[in-house]
Amino acid sequence: MFTDTDALARAFAEICARAALPVMEVYATDFTADQKADRSPVTEADKRAEGVILHELAGLMPGVPVLAEESFEAGLRPDIAGEFVLVDPVDGTKEFINKNGEFTINIALIRDRAPVAGCVYAPALSRIWLGGTRASAATLAPGAPFDPGRAKAIATRPAPKGGLTAVMSRSHADEQTRRFAEDLGVTDTVSAGSSLKFCRVAEGAADVYPRFGPTKEWDTGAGHAVLIAAGGAVTRPDGGPFLYGKTETEYLNGPFVAWAHGPK
Repeated sequence: MFTDTDALARAFAEICARAALPVMEVYATDFTADQKADRSPVTEADKRAEGVILHELAGLMPGVPVLAEESFEAGLRPDIAGEFVLVDPVDGTKEFINKNGEFTINIALIRDRAPVAGCVYAPALSRIWLGGTRASAATLAPGAPFDPGRAKAIATRPAPKGGLTAVMSRSHADEQTRRFAEDLGVTDTVSAGSSLKFCRVAEGAADVYPRFGPTKEWDTGAGHAVLIAAGGAVTRPDGGPFLYGKTETEYLNGPFVAWAHGPK
């Protein structure tokens, strides 16, 4: 068991930076996207980055099961009875395809059905977020070594008196999500792609991120870890716990709300 979750998040940051090299190589080309069985898009960047991440994790955490998006698509179903790692090699593939820079590389450790360490890296933005017992963010170029001394602590903000700001999915916002935000008293919204939505709340740029559309556990684990470390929380819309290791749904998440400080 890895007791120093901050050190583990830093190790994840190093791995994300290495995996970003093939991602950005593909990003710079006139690539084409394929379609998976669930009709979601996938590119060569997803496959190449996942290969790098799995190789690095095998050396860092031998024997710890890894649930990775593309391996899962290929039929691999690891035993996750204990702690396990979630990997999304390119979260926000639509953002990747549209070349707006708002895609991320996500790695998280899940223990007792909750994320305890995670890293979200946006290589096109050269920005990285980490969460263990503490949350931090830094500027980091793809392939560059991660320098903990250059990372700055981040934290969620108190609820503003003038109304809440909600961060919405750039590609997946729906009417149910908008109604929930209105009922909550949201007066302003900002858009972001991929796991950047969790990070916006974690760094105090927004107060809530509601999501009623479908996601998988590898989409949310890393951002969830960063948000918890920054003082926030992720729950079901009814305030109940948002758990991981949902083998019964093949790791499909239900609706959730990411909060700066907890359900209102």
